[in-house]
Amino acid sequence: MTKRINRRTILRGAVAGGAVGMGLPLLDCFLNENGTALAQGGAIPVRFGTWFWGCGMNPARWAPPTEGLGYELSPELQALERTLSSGGKVRDHVSVFSGFDVKLDGNPNFPHGSGPASNLTGLFAPADGDFGAPSIDVLIAREIGGFTRFRSLQMSATGNRNHTYSRESATIRNASEISPMEVYARIFGPDFADPAAGEFVPNPRWTLRQSVLSAVKEDRDKLMSRVGTHDQQRLDQYFTSVRQLEQMLDVLLSGPPDLPSCRRADDPGPDILEGEVFQNDLESVNQRHRALADLLTFALACDQTRVFNMIFSSGISELTVPGLDTTHHQLTHDESIDAELGYQPQATQFVFASMEAWADFVERLASVPEGDGTMLDNCLVFANSDLSYAKPHDVRGLPTMIAGRAGGRITPGWHVRGNTDPVTRVGLTVQQAMGLPIDAWGENSLQTSLPVSEILV
Repeated sequence: MTKRINRRTILRGAVAGGAVGMGLPLLDCFLNENGTALAQGGAIPVRFGTWFWGCGMNPARWAPPTEGLGYELSPELQALERTLSSGGKVRDHVSVFSGFDVKLDGNPNFPHGSGPASNLTGLFAPADGDFGAPSIDVLIAREIGGFTRFRSLQMSATGNRNHTYSRESATIRNASEISPMEVYARIFGPDFADPAAGEFVPNPRWTLRQSVLSAVKEDRDKLMSRVGTHDQQRLDQYFTSVRQLEQMLDVLLSGPPDLPSCRRADDPGPDILEGEVFQNDLESVNQRHRALADLLTFALACDQTRVFNMIFSSGISELTVPGLDTTHHQLTHDESIDAELGYQPQATQFVFASMEAWADFVERLASVPEGDGTMLDNCLVFANSDLSYAKPHDVRGLPTMIAGRAGGRITPGWHVRGNTDPVTRVGLTVQQAMGLPIDAWGENSLQTSLPVSEILV
């Protein structure tokens, strides 16, 4: 039987001869029977990230016509032909996966929701917009995120913090940062250890906070043995945040990382917001996306995080261009297919824009030298969308791409056709490349134990 504990219970300890305490969340054991009343190493780090664009593409115009290394670019992937300052082309660093399906097994196809849920969790979407398990980025962050100040960073160029495909669990979403100014202040503000600032002197405030958390640890462990299973789960979730804070303080107290490309980012300057109203025109979104990508690149170079998520446009893409009185998403449904072209020309301009933004992002990572290569060589970036062909909300042939070498674990530059295999094959490959001890992933027809071996080293 669960023991009753007073709601005023705190975890106690001592620091420098003084008593310290830490409060607790509301637990079942604080309530009556009805529950209604109170009773890091020297190696260059390998990073993982996702990059998302909304409303898919035109399958016949997006999938490369040839397979294997050195694939021929399709009309909608021409942005990958861009030449990099570090040598080669964007396409040399990007693998494309076509013909991999979301298997619904009779489950509903929630518009703009089923694709990301299955692609990023290996499970069917339990409801529109919901995920049934943690997303890939969270699984990877649990393995590698504890070495950095921020376990992960979420950013969105859409202007909406709720646009996120990162899930801690079925019920907890990781909100996105949308303001370059706020991102700059959060990462490169007073707590940033600048390697160019001379001798590192830890902030006494960090030392005190670390001491408080250490002092209550023994009391924390005792409490876990006194509460019921439900409260143990709730406390474990609560203490996970505490452990993340402990890890962050360890990083802050250890000084700036010894990484040659690390320096404080430049202030991004005035934000692209008019009051609280974000402009969804393509020019503004591109400008914000580039600003966020620049800040993220500096954060990665300084090992402030090793896991990130970047959204260019949401599933219900609200992108606009001058001269059109409707959004990208609405065009995918309302615009007629041009009889001569065989596709929707106005909606398709946003596919081109999305792929240009993706090439921008890859190019930015490839511009930072690291070791014998570039930052991109030490990244694995998983690009994905919510749909293949948006007009009928199709999730067959869900488009995915991988950029980078993951520190030598990936061979880039492939086009692999899935031939209706489950899209989870790509997700399994991603997790294995990032070192997760996983042999199979997914459920029912989404379950697979077959990674895309062509790209694995």
